Amino acid sequence: MPVKVLFFGVLKDLVGTAETTIELTEPHPTIGSIFALYSSRFATAQGRRPSILFAKNREFASADTPVSDNDEIAFLPPVSGGSAGSDALFLITREPIDKVALVQQVQRPEDGAVVTFDGVVRNNTKGRETLYLEYECYEDMAVRQMRSIGEQITRQFAIGRVGIVHRLGRLEVGEASVVVAASAPHRKPAFDAALEAINRLKREVPIWKKEYFADGAVWVEGEWDENLLAVAPPPTLP
Repeated sequence: MPVKVLFFGVLKDLVGTAETTIELTEPHPTIGSIFALYSSRFATAQGRRPSILFAKNREFASADTPVSDNDEIAFLPPVSGGSAGSDALFLITREPIDKVALVQQVQRPEDGAVVTFDGVVRNNTKGRETLYLEYECYEDMAVRQMRSIGEQITRQFAIGRVGIVHRLGRLEVGEASVVVAASAPHRKPAFDAALEAINRLKREVPIWKKEYFADGAVWVEGEWDENLLAVAPPPTLP
């Protein structure tokens, strides 16, 4: 049976492709067995298995999740932090982020505070000069995760609305890669909500960053949120 397999971030470089379709012949395939297949071909992928999460059809899944005809399986390295979403509050874009438009979306007449956070490309990492960054993501899943985070934060804090826009592709030093905006009747909940949103974005949304220097490039890896690791633990191999 045919199954689409997606690779992101450093895994894409290790296996030499971002997407492939494989024909499975085993009687009861699982996501873990597909991962084992690629690990047998690419030892470097096997060495990274403790930090990799799985997704099936754009939902986090465990290694023992069964696989069926035409499923879409994704291997997700730690995030560093879909087609462009239709929801203006939670958006992936390849154009410069319009912060004014985002603020207009979140602000209500009853709000006395709007807090924004801009994540921008800096010119160095630990003293090593950065030339530019490239961002990629699992787009449909990323928008879904961003929206879920926004809904939870709106319930958690006394705010009106929260919005998140993340940019993909090549970004130069000084350009914004992400903007978060939160509105509330009072300033403290708006500050708290904006901080929570960017912190969760960097741990929970499948977006990856590659940093380019004069002498090479590296994928920047952080770590998954512990709650996600509990729901979809990384694969284990015999």
